[in-house]
Amino acid sequence: MSCGEVYCIGMAIIPEKPSLDGLEAKWNAHWQDQGIYRFDRSKTREEIYAIDTPPPTISGSLHLGTAFGYIQVDAIARFQRMRGREVFYPMGWDDNGLPTERRVQNYYGVRCDPSIPYEPGLVLTETGAAQGHQPISRPNFVELCQRLTAEFEHDFEQQWCTMGLSVDWSLTYATIDSRSRRIAQRAFLRNVRRGEAYATEAPTMWDVDFQTAVAQAEFEDRPTQAAYYRLAFPRVDGGDPVEIETTRPELLASCVALVAHPDDDRYRALIGTHVRTPVFGVRVPVLAHHLADPDKGSGIAMICTFGDTTDVLWWRELNLATRSVIRRDGRLQEETPDWLSGAGARAWTKLAGTFPNQARRHVLELLTEAGQLIGGPKPIIHEVKFYEKGERPLEIVTSRQWYLRNGARDAELREKLLRRGAQLRWYPDFMRLRYEHWVEGLNTDWLVSRQRYFGVPFPVWYPLDGAGEVGWDTPILPEEATLPIDPQTDVPPGYDEEQRGKPGGFIGDPDVMDTWATSSLTPQIAGGWEEDEDLFSRVFPTDLRPQGPEIIRTWLFSTLLRSELEHGVLPWRHATINGWILDPDRKKMSKSKDNVLTPMPLVTTYGADGLRYWACKGAPGTDTVADQAQMKVGRRLAVKILNAGNFVLGLSRTDETQPEKTQLEGTLAEVTEGLDRAMLAQLATVIDEATAAFEAYHYHRALELAESFFWRFCDDYVELVKQRAYDEGPPSRSARAALSIAHSILLRLLAPFLPFVTEEVWSWWQSSSVHRAAWPRSEELREAVSDADPAVLDVVRSVLTEIRKAKSEQRRSQRSEVARLIVEDNAEQLAVLPVGERDLIRAGSVRELVVREATARQVTVELVPANDEVRGHHLAAERPQISPSRPSARTSSGH
Repeated sequence: MSCGEVYCIGMAIIPEKPSLDGLEAKWNAHWQDQGIYRFDRSKTREEIYAIDTPPPTISGSLHLGTAFGYIQVDAIARFQRMRGREVFYPMGWDDNGLPTERRVQNYYGVRCDPSIPYEPGLVLTETGAAQGHQPISRPNFVELCQRLTAEFEHDFEQQWCTMGLSVDWSLTYATIDSRSRRIAQRAFLRNVRRGEAYATEAPTMWDVDFQTAVAQAEFEDRPTQAAYYRLAFPRVDGGDPVEIETTRPELLASCVALVAHPDDDRYRALIGTHVRTPVFGVRVPVLAHHLADPDKGSGIAMICTFGDTTDVLWWRELNLATRSVIRRDGRLQEETPDWLSGAGARAWTKLAGTFPNQARRHVLELLTEAGQLIGGPKPIIHEVKFYEKGERPLEIVTSRQWYLRNGARDAELREKLLRRGAQLRWYPDFMRLRYEHWVEGLNTDWLVSRQRYFGVPFPVWYPLDGAGEVGWDTPILPEEATLPIDPQTDVPPGYDEEQRGKPGGFIGDPDVMDTWATSSLTPQIAGGWEEDEDLFSRVFPTDLRPQGPEIIRTWLFSTLLRSELEHGVLPWRHATINGWILDPDRKKMSKSKDNVLTPMPLVTTYGADGLRYWACKGAPGTDTVADQAQMKVGRRLAVKILNAGNFVLGLSRTDETQPEKTQLEGTLAEVTEGLDRAMLAQLATVIDEATAAFEAYHYHRALELAESFFWRFCDDYVELVKQRAYDEGPPSRSARAALSIAHSILLRLLAPFLPFVTEEVWSWWQSSSVHRAAWPRSEELREAVSDADPAVLDVVRSVLTEIRKAKSEQRRSQRSEVARLIVEDNAEQLAVLPVGERDLIRAGSVRELVVREATARQVTVELVPANDEVRGHHLAAERPQISPSRPSARTSSGH
């Protein structure tokens, strides 16, 4: 039997009772066993489509929002694979960082104490956990992190498989595995040697609960209740006191200046003079700066080191002294600051070692006693910076940290990054503005060090001089060939372990890299940068970076930055940004609101295809409600695909040599009837539009087009031709061929979205996978039905719709007969009706069809009276009713 390139039909074996139950387990096992999604690295770069897949955080249950974005990406991967591209589609696990450590602490009841020696085969005691977090060594703590993340990775992989992700699981990596550590350390060392990475003592946003520095991209503003307090600063020259308002009187001892706007006439004469801090009596200058807000408070502010990020900016630009008093544990320091003396030093004894809230009460008492607190507090709500995962406001402490230059203080680099952002193709394009606003708003270099344990260590040691002082400015760097290293356990060249921490010896850098410092290298890690150069040359730069909107400023920006610094190119050509997931009240899902859903219960209820259908209905960048009603529609679509396959393949003719099998009819040459050709002509347009939508990353539009045509195909076209399809002769073969061809195409159009049910039905007559089948092409269809009028199908099915409507309104069976059907319409519409007239008459059980030209369309359906219907069947079978001819009317009869 001859066949077209993509319409070849084979033998069919249909299950006795087709069902959606168990399809996920059945086909996942088959896909893994057959290596359906295995990446073929022999292909050239032009033949490959590479995806820089987001590595999900392995620290808890899988979030529905995470599944939402990954399913959309998977639809794109499946489309590209069917288009003939070899898809490089790895999965990574982001398993280091604060969330993992916190989960390990709570899960095992432990805390890390680097001073404790390593204990091989550590056994955790119930007593230790019951008394609080049992202290364990850093190596033991890291082992527990690795153990727990391995369990989560396995669980996550099973969930992703159940949801149908077409990932090549042989390409899996983790951001803490040896290759990732080696690549992250290699990139860092090169950043250091090029002067792009540096360490310095500087004001740092600090989370006192997590005990770590926090980068600009990781904190957020939250509305917080506070109060303004008005303080009187005595002037050194004896004039009237200067009144300021502050929300943080507890930082009064760290005040280094007052600042006013240079154009504020109230304070112009004060600029350049000095005042003394209330209670503590420290002499500080009054300075001018354009960021001082004349309308805020009293219009003049105190600069403390450090109360907020504006203080840091003023401190830096005005070259002020550093008088930090808050320690890393969140308390004020115990020691009396060396800039305090006399009454100020005595006042400090009430504040030493207290938390800020306690210190505030003491300072207010001291101000009241001194008569320098004016009036009562003025309650306000203002924005305060929090670590995105934290529960207490961030403090600013001075500490030594590693930074990576990101354009905040380098105008040339900033412009390069903005140009790269403009070169990148964004879907949707407006997300580019978020990137640009972030780059333009950077005010500090990227802080990449974290004071944690489970992460990629900085591959650096520092020498100790004879007095045991650390040579921070002369770090010892390893050779790249020795990576990965851990300076807490490995020894620098020329030293031995006995010299660790001793005068004349060395110490290792105690910090680890920010998790984004590793994740920003996912294209390099997955592609094997300088580990597997053959692979890297085939997949880098990648074609696609898919991700969420909230990490444009972190993951997308940092990856682009690292690629620019190391390779001087964009790391990918396209970026798709998914939207947020909203609860039924259209509120963003978050754990704090306790409105988070997980995907697996939804898969149990609606099937993976039902969940995927819902996810793929969400357009790029569009917030989407977790609508279970839509998932139900997806499941109904999957059921319809089963039923349609059962019907179409059931029309096959029995193979005499193998009675249990049936031979499908289906070549384009056999499609001779006008209605069949019109349907295929419409389908050709759907192919073109769906393909164009996918190529523009409008996967949701491709689904909409395929689904809409599928329902029209099942509800209208199949109903119109199924009686003819059961007959014999050329018209019947035309219907069966058209049904088979359309069925094959529709399965492939829907396969990226509903992979399980389409694979199931495809397997009934094909030995290969639908996911390795060719994506439909319209050229062959168009050539075969070039003379067909696509409007024929619309005209005929619109009349059939009116017949159904009339029967439903009169509460009659759809099998009820129509005594007379009158179609009135313009000549153009009536001219195409005869092409599908006989199918319409049979599908609608029409005894008599009358058509009339008219200026307005109207379809009149006259049903046979219910009590006459049986007798009418016999009469019609014996003698068809022919209506009398009349001017401007054409009549037909059917039986």
